[in-house]
Parts: sequence; C-alpha cells; structure tokens
Amino acid sequence: METFDVIVVGGGHAGVEAALAAHRLGVEVALFTLNMDTVGRMPCSPSIGGLAKSHLVKEVDALGGIMAEVADQTAIAYRLLNTKKGPAVRSTRTQNDRRLYEAAVKKRVEDSGIHVRQGRIDAVEVVDGRVSGVRDRFGSLFDARAVVITAGTFLSGLIHIGQMRQKAGRSGEEASYELAGCLAGMGFSMGRLKTGTPPRLHRDTIDLAGLQRQDPDDGCMPLGFTSSGTRLPQVPCHLTRTSPKTHEIIRDNICLSPLYSGAITGTPARYCPSLEDKVMRFGDRGGHQVILEPEGIDTREVYASGLGNSLPPELQWELVRSVPGLERAEIIRPAYAIEYEYVHPTELLRTLETKRIRGLYLAGQVNGTSGYEEAAGQGIMAGINAALKLKGEAPFILDRSQAYIAVMIDDLVTRGTSEPYRMFTSRAEYRLLLRETNALFRLSGEALRLGLISGERFDRVHALAGEIESLRRHLAATTVIVPETLPEFAPTRGSDQERISLERLLKRPEATLAGFKSHGLIPETALLAEIEAEVEVKYEGYIDRQLKEIARLRDLDRMRIPAGLEYSSIHGLSNELRRRLEGIRPETLGQAALMEGMTPAGLQAVQLAIRMRKGSEGT
Repeated sequence: METFDVIVVGGGHAGVEAALAAHRLGVEVALFTLNMDTVGRMPCSPSIGGLAKSHLVKEVDALGGIMAEVADQTAIAYRLLNTKKGPAVRSTRTQNDRRLYEAAVKKRVEDSGIHVRQGRIDAVEVVDGRVSGVRDRFGSLFDARAVVITAGTFLSGLIHIGQMRQKAGRSGEEASYELAGCLAGMGFSMGRLKTGTPPRLHRDTIDLAGLQRQDPDDGCMPLGFTSSGTRLPQVPCHLTRTSPKTHEIIRDNICLSPLYSGAITGTPARYCPSLEDKVMRFGDRGGHQVILEPEGIDTREVYASGLGNSLPPELQWELVRSVPGLERAEIIRPAYAIEYEYVHPTELLRTLETKRIRGLYLAGQVNGTSGYEEAAGQGIMAGINAALKLKGEAPFILDRSQAYIAVMIDDLVTRGTSEPYRMFTSRAEYRLLLRETNALFRLSGEALRLGLISGERFDRVHALAGEIESLRRHLAATTVIVPETLPEFAPTRGSDQERISLERLLKRPEATLAGFKSHGLIPETALLAEIEAEVEVKYEGYIDRQLKEIARLRDLDRMRIPAGLEYSSIHGLSNELRRRLEGIRPETLGQAALMEGMTPAGLQAVQLAIRMRKGSEGT
C-alpha cells in the first residue's frame, strides 16, 4: 500500500495543473490516470485560449501553471480576437499541434517528481466524514490526506453515433462507472450533461483552393510570461459554410440523431450547439460556418469545427461532402456525441473542497464546466487549496475583482449550472480590470506569497510594472503643441494651437502610443507595458468607478455568515430564497449577494440576522 499527501484522479488539463500546483507547494503528490499516453490530451479542438478563455490561461500562468507555456511551445498559429473592441475583451488564441502538446504536458509531469500511476480509480475511501484515500479496480488501497477528482467526461460516459451506444470516456477509452456510482452513493447531487466533437478529415482530400484562407496574425504576444513564442511553422486555417444540401440531409434524417430521438438524456450547451441543433433551430440561415483547423505539422488530420453531430457514419460522409470544398473529403474519425455525469457544483466550497467530505476536491468537467481553460483554472485552485489545507495554512480564495478564475468558481458554487458552463467576458462585472494583459500584475504577488513562483520571476514582473509607471509619468510630464508637433491632432480650445500633455492627448479615441512613438515622443518600452499604460490612461474614469464598486463588494465579503444560521427564522425572505440559502450555505454576505434570486431586501434581512446573532453571542 502506498501513501501520499494528495492524490489527483485524472490526467487531463485540470488534473495536471492540480498535481503540479500541489507539488510546487511541497507536498507528496500522486497522479492516477487511466492511460499515461493520454495525459494532457486535447480531445476536442486543438487550440488554447480564445474569447475570455485566454484570460483564464494567463491567470493560470501567473499562478505558476503550465498551460500557457505549453501552448506557446506547440503553437502552429496565433490569432488576436476582438481587436476592434475594447481592451477588456481582446483575447489571444493559439492553434496547436495536438500530439506535441500532449507530449510536452506528459514530459513536464514525468520530470516534475510527481508519482504517476496508470490505473482506474473506482472508489474514494472515507473515515468519519474525511477522505482517507482511494481504491483502484483491483481493490488496492492508496492512502491520502486529500483527493482531487478531475474525471472529465469519464463519469458514466456514453458515446452516441447514430443508434450505436458505447460506454466510453472518450473515443477508444474506457469510462468510469464505478467512481460515478461511488460519488452518488456518498449522497452527492449529480446531473447529466452532453457534449461532442466533430469529424476529423484527411487534408489531402479537401479542395482548399476555393476556400477562404485564415492566416495567423503577426506580432501576437506569447501566452506565457516566460515564453519566447513558438519555433514551429505557422499554418493557416480555412473557412467554408454548410449548404442547403447539408441542411436537407439533416432535416430528412433528424430521427436518426440520438439528440432528437430521445436517446441522449444529458443537457447540451446552448452556446455551442451541434450541427443538428443549428439546422433545426436556425433553419432560416443559408449556411453555418465551418472552420478547417490543422491538427498538427506532421499529420494530415483536419479538425472540422462546426460539423459536430451524432448521425450514423454513412450520413456523416454524405453530410461532409455536401459542404463546399469537401466534396471529396474523407473522414478519418467520425463525429460523436458523449453524455456523462457531473456533480452539481453547489456541493462545493469556494476552495473546491466538497461540503460533504472533508479533504475531497473536485475540478474540471466533473463540476459541470466545458473547456480546457476552465478545467485548468479549477485544477490549479483545487491543487493549491488541497496542499494549503494539509499544511495548516489559510485557504486561497480569490474574489471576482481579482480573476476570471474567481468569477467562474463563484458562479459555479453559488449559482450552480444546469448546462456545460463556459467562460464569457460578460460574466465578469469588473472585466475592464480583468484584462488578459494584466493577469501577471493582478496575481503574481499572491503566487509569490504562496510559493508558486520564484522570487526571480516576481522581480521581472515587478520591473515590468515599474516600466508602466515610468511611462505614465513620462506621458504626464511631457507636453506638445498641436497641431504644430502632431499635425494629425486639432486643438480643442478654438485657437490655432494648444499645448497639451501626452497623457491628456492619449485620452482622445484616435490617439495611440504607437502614434506617439512614430514621432519619437515616448521612450522604448516593453510592448506589454505600452499596452497597459495606454489602457490605464484611456479608461481611467471607468477604472476608478469599478474600483469603488469593488470596495463595496469587499465590505460585504468580509462579513462571514455563521455556519449554523437558521434561514427559516429570518423574516423578509421568500420561501424559495430560504431553500436556496439552506442548500448553498454561502460563506459570506458577498457570496450570498451573488445568488440567483437574491434581492436587496433579502440581503438586508440576512445582514440584520448576522448582526443580531453576533450581538446575542457577545452578551
């Protein structure tokens, strides 16, 4: 029998970040996975980042995680998204070589000193309400003081292709029905979700000549702070659209889709519908976009994003070949749908420890989320908190003004989710403060305090922050005469010319630091420092307003709710709100404020009850 401090179950994006984070904090960690060859696997799109997701990746990087660096190491294309919108929602996305990504993750895990074991974990052992270890399929017991489950889509996973049903966690990989049964037997409230993946096509059978080419963007910054970018060749994607024939095939055969026949009981994501859903729900559209994404440098496989479906294989061939450019395309791997079980995340504390079992943590799709980046964000937080608890240290809990990771965790544990949860910038109230470009400055101090990053790395971040301050001082102190010095700008005082500081001039929509630099008006500064200085100047008023709102929220979050508070005795609460408060048991008044259905009057009633209880206990 082996004994560890922390056991992580699952070797996906959540499991890897959890294991590495706990290991960095000095505890003995074991990572159990069904197959060592699939550690870090990208079962769906071979890409990292994208809208709102890059914010999570940068935050994981700031906390010492590996996702950003591996994404840079294996990137075959970079793109900067939402460039025409404000800085809060601009996002970086990498297209990655799938095989190289998985190999790089596996190497980092193997080189780390983590104990890696291949095997199926079927049960969590509990003694007196506290986790004591896990048991594998052979009945072998492994002792641990904390367990992090990151089972992905493997809990009671069931693949659907037409009428075919196959118990699997992913195509070609066995599912975990025993562990799902164990969690249900412990009393956890569980649900069932559905996701899927599109077909993979052979590149040589695609007619790319008539398709729209989408080239990588030049000049994108790496996702990782210490990354130097990629050395791999940069390759394009190609765009096409479904045709009326595609839609006809689906409508004529919709009864063969398990999504519509009733065979699938799991709830799909509204924001990422299958092609069947797109056609049946948005039938008035002439076509739906298909993005052909290369899976890597040394493979001919192409990921056909937008063609996800669960139709029988013969119909998938007919469907694919109805799309312009794919008339002769060959399917290497068919599309499929998969449904799986998850634990309702309201079962969790904000540390991602379960309320029912002390020392048991859940992270990733087992909590109802969808996406590599969401999984990594939860994984690193679960690993950190598991290690901190074993060391007798205070938990690491971020608030919504500090990180998208905190927004996600707050949403999950306070509001729950009935469909696969995906991060959007619209979910963050303070998104102007949570830019992907300032994640380092937001979280590096906490990472250093916890011991997740080195002092040398923090010094580099600190020096970069100093460059921002220096540049801002230069902008405030330097004045120019317009239009004499800068002919592209007009004076604002109704005179022929005006002396104005660069800082004030930069607040104009048409002004940029790049423009000032072309005139030799600002010193050479790191690109990231320039971006941050420009945002801070242009959006100073909005930022100040958000900071005041954050101060109010933090006052609420400082007011802890006593664990045994009886909501049934609080006047002014509706019965529905009482039930929600009893079920979720928010830890602070700030968390209660985020609950679905919470009203200002209800919040006041809870606040009064807390004060009355404190008063009675103090007398």
